Amino acid sequence: MVMPRTTSEKPFAADGAENEDGPRPTLVSAPSAASPELGDRPRRRTFTAADKLRILREVDRVGPGGAGGILRREGLYSSALTDWRRQRDAGAYEALKAVKRGPRCAPIDPVAVEHAQLVRDNKRLALQLRRAEAVIDIQKKVASLLGLPIVSDEES
Repeated sequence: MVMPRTTSEKPFAADGAENEDGPRPTLVSAPSAASPELGDRPRRRTFTAADKLRILREVDRVGPGGAGGILRREGLYSSALTDWRRQRDAGAYEALKAVKRGPRCAPIDPVAVEHAQLVRDNKRLALQLRRAEAVIDIQKKVASLLGLPIVSDEES
């Protein structure tokens, strides 16, 4: 197709003014910079576990006929609901519940508790025995200095 030749001496009007060939398109300049509201690239939407469970409850409540409206409103495909139902049935959302922070406590083993108690008792009794033997040795030395006869329990 051959473009018709214009004979007008006026340059093209930027405001869409009419000439003999009809209205000219309005010229729009390019934006000077990209919009600050738009990101560099599209981001994938993420749903929290609470959002997923809320949407599943809504879809289950309306039945098979009304699920399409909810999917359109949320911008979802039906395959996402299938995946979320599978995760819900497998108990994957139970792992997302709030848990107590900090180190995990190991289950208490009653044998280990008894062993620790016996070790503490053994140390305490060994210390008492050493102190008692030291007192007895001092009593023997005092008795020998005073010239008192020492009677042993074994001789009686």
